Amino acid sequence: MEQEFELIAKTFMGLEPVLAQELTQMGANNVQIGRRMVSFTGNKETMYRANFQLHTAIRILKPIAHFKARSAEDMYDEVKKIDWSQYIMKGKTFSVDSVVYSEEFRNSRFVTYKVKDAIVDQFRETTGTRPNISVSNPDIRLNIHIAEDKATLSLDSSGESLHRRGYRQESVEAPLNEVLAAGMILMSGWKGDTDFIDPMCGSGTILIEAALIARNISPGVFRKAFAFEKWPDFDQGLFDEIYNDDSQEKAFEHHIYGYDVDIKAVNTARLNVKAAGLTQLITVEQKDFKDFTKPAEKSLIIMNPPYGERISTPNLLATYKMIGERLKHEFGGNEAWILSYREECFDQIGLKPSLKIPVYNGSLECEFRKYSLFEGKMKAFRAEGGIVKTAEDKREMAQKHRFKKNREFKKRLEEESNNEAGDIRSFTFHKHELESFEDRKRNPRRRDDRNERSEQRGKRDNRFGSRDKRKGGKHFDKGTKRSNFNQERSHFDEED
Repeated sequence: MEQEFELIAKTFMGLEPVLAQELTQMGANNVQIGRRMVSFTGNKETMYRANFQLHTAIRILKPIAHFKARSAEDMYDEVKKIDWSQYIMKGKTFSVDSVVYSEEFRNSRFVTYKVKDAIVDQFRETTGTRPNISVSNPDIRLNIHIAEDKATLSLDSSGESLHRRGYRQESVEAPLNEVLAAGMILMSGWKGDTDFIDPMCGSGTILIEAALIARNISPGVFRKAFAFEKWPDFDQGLFDEIYNDDSQEKAFEHHIYGYDVDIKAVNTARLNVKAAGLTQLITVEQKDFKDFTKPAEKSLIIMNPPYGERISTPNLLATYKMIGERLKHEFGGNEAWILSYREECFDQIGLKPSLKIPVYNGSLECEFRKYSLFEGKMKAFRAEGGIVKTAEDKREMAQKHRFKKNREFKKRLEEESNNEAGDIRSFTFHKHELESFEDRKRNPRRRDDRNERSEQRGKRDNRFGSRDKRKGGKHFDKGTKRSNFNQERSHFDEED
């Protein structure tokens, strides 16, 4: 049996318990929650699956060295002790990301240069040649994390941040991060057992993430590449097996509805839903939430209204008052979850939440609140055995330190640890102790050629179509050209 090794999954602050649960269900061992990260152990298959299957991870790191560094010289010496020939093959390029919380090392760029120098000098002394640095598309990505004098040097197995799923064609202003959207859905406990509604859907991120969760589809299925595919020990056969395994996918008997008052948002959401091959599961229409009427089927609402920060409305507080009024009069017997930023906005909703969960949306310290809605008066509802707060909600709310003392909604994270301004190209973690698509036939001889990869992965879209024929379902669009999609997507990646 292959030996297990240490791994770290990075995430948003507030999503750590959800990520830990995902890892446990995936079969990871020694799962431990840290700050913006979850450490675990596993083998190569675990690492591949973590990148491919997890909905709430930003990046998967594989630590290769822990050491103490009290000075730049110490760090240089420790990095140089590692045999880099086993990680960086001849002719390959590498890059280094640094995350630093230390009085001694205040400049992360300085740390990056020191690590690079140690690696390059070792190669020059042992082989007479040196590997090149590539920031944009390196063969090997390294991550060094320093907390005071404790350093962890890791291989980055993900490459581009895992929140960049690959289905997003276009975006509206201030789009919700895919990982946060998935985390919110998983926190709500929804698993596809009812209809799902996002009445202010923007570019459709919550809708698409809900469909992936409902069908238990791995979010990595849309990705063009992972960093581990360029590692010397990459196992093509093992990854093909993981990629083509659809045994855990399931049918979804309900439906997902998205609405937005802005027709541009509606068109953008439809485009993204189509790119993900999910139009049979998701319906998007132009509709103002003030005209919302009670759905015929039992439903769950998850919504991310404007906060008045990056996006505002002419009358922000009136919007929240309208949200509360619609939920109270048209959504009895169901559950709604709302992500927002300002206490005064939540106050305008006028409903008592049964659960409040602190999360960060980019650098904004937000809350994700659950509202259990019922018909008529509270007294009558309770007399008939109705439950507003479950035992689990009460336990959750009773936990100490859920919120900071004297917490203010406007309080932001310090500049250097602001979740990378919501973009999260490289996420930081603070705790040191670990702190669709015809069966894809990937050709290892051509796997480094991006054009070939794009063309090859373009065949994926037929895969869902053919699978659904076998299962008798009609859940996915057929025939979308993934290769065209990948070409269009590259422009968006530059902007985002």
